[in-house]
Amino acid sequence: MRSLTFRRRTAVVTAALTAFAAFAATAAQAAPAPARGTVTPATKFYVDPNSKAARQAIEDLRGGKIEDGLNMVKLASYPQAAWFTGGTPTEARTGVRKLVRAAAVTRRVPVLVAYDIPGRDCSLYSSGGADSSAAYRRWIDAFAQGIGSDQAVVILEPDSLAALPKDCAGDIDPTGELTTRRTEDLDYAVRALKSGANTTVYLDAGNSQWRSVGDITQRLLDAGVEESDGFVLNISNYQPTDQTSRYGTWISKCLWFATEGPEWSRGHADWCAGQFYSPAAPNDGTPGNAVSSTDPSTWHWTDTWYDQNVGSPADEDLAHFTIDTSRNGKGPWTPQPGKYSGDPETWCNPPGRGMGPRPTVDTGVPLVDAYLYVKTIGESDGSCTRNTGGTIDPEYGVVDPAAGVWWPGQAHELARNAEPRLTLNH
Repeated sequence: MRSLTFRRRTAVVTAALTAFAAFAATAAQAAPAPARGTVTPATKFYVDPNSKAARQAIEDLRGGKIEDGLNMVKLASYPQAAWFTGGTPTEARTGVRKLVRAAAVTRRVPVLVAYDIPGRDCSLYSSGGADSSAAYRRWIDAFAQGIGSDQAVVILEPDSLAALPKDCAGDIDPTGELTTRRTEDLDYAVRALKSGANTTVYLDAGNSQWRSVGDITQRLLDAGVEESDGFVLNISNYQPTDQTSRYGTWISKCLWFATEGPEWSRGHADWCAGQFYSPAAPNDGTPGNAVSSTDPSTWHWTDTWYDQNVGSPADEDLAHFTIDTSRNGKGPWTPQPGKYSGDPETWCNPPGRGMGPRPTVDTGVPLVDAYLYVKTIGESDGSCTRNTGGTIDPEYGVVDPAAGVWWPGQAHELARNAEPRLTLNH
């Protein structure tokens, strides 16, 4: 009986590894050339055959963890973004070039994340970044050179606008100089990257539970969004896709309102209604300053405000955006009331989450160019403690891996809980 069980397990492992090898070989074959320029309905994204999920699949299957291994095979069949988080300009140029050329061989479009802005993450879990604006600009120039004239989608500096230096704890930017430098660096990066004939650039704009619509719209404008291809939402976060699409649509309309709208509205992103808007809330008479809650049941008031003040500009006249759906299949995590006396860090390795909608350009939402897996599924958000004062994450009973470190247990959980159910990408 033991021998038969062993033979069956071996057969399953062999079949899975054979299927994975076939997938990797298929990914390396030439496909029809994608359309040139920005993301279009013809765009197909690059799948790295040597991803962390692919390596985990082999480890799991050889170790007899069949269900986990098969899930990792499925996960590895989908495109995920490649993060570039530092190094010298030469290292950035070489790394980007290697990835872009590998994608070009398969006639697919790679998604790259540029993540090296000075003062990154307010010196928190993902702290780091270039030492100065001058160093950053040399790095981003080299990044752009690595892409050259090849096709690439660049996600530019996650959290850099939603968490400006002026927002960081400790009053680190009392004069506003660091914040001004941040937006100037981002504007420079947009222009440097767009010098590539086939580079698509999306500026990060946080998520629907962070900045109000008018606030993030003004930040996008300050950072040169008009020279980019649009913006991206929900990176490494868990907000539902439908709510994120709605929030992003308001940002697009607010951008139009503040730049192309009636003469009286231009320059006034701060007047735009957002996810906090309710006409019944006390306010100073300015629609964008009314405060209620982020409860989506109140969002019909915001829709009405845009219907009345913006109308229906053509889709081509509005900024487009993309959404990170890597971990939002089950939405955000809400801990039991009273479980934590301090901040429960709901954004940091929340338990019980699952992968969201698969990467695609067929989103069904005219302004949403694509759903992407931007956050690497299975990488930790950092060593979360839920503000308990210790080093252990009470949700897992262990010390979480540092930010960006591969965490097999989390990868397996996200794959098991995927909504929709995880299947092999053909």
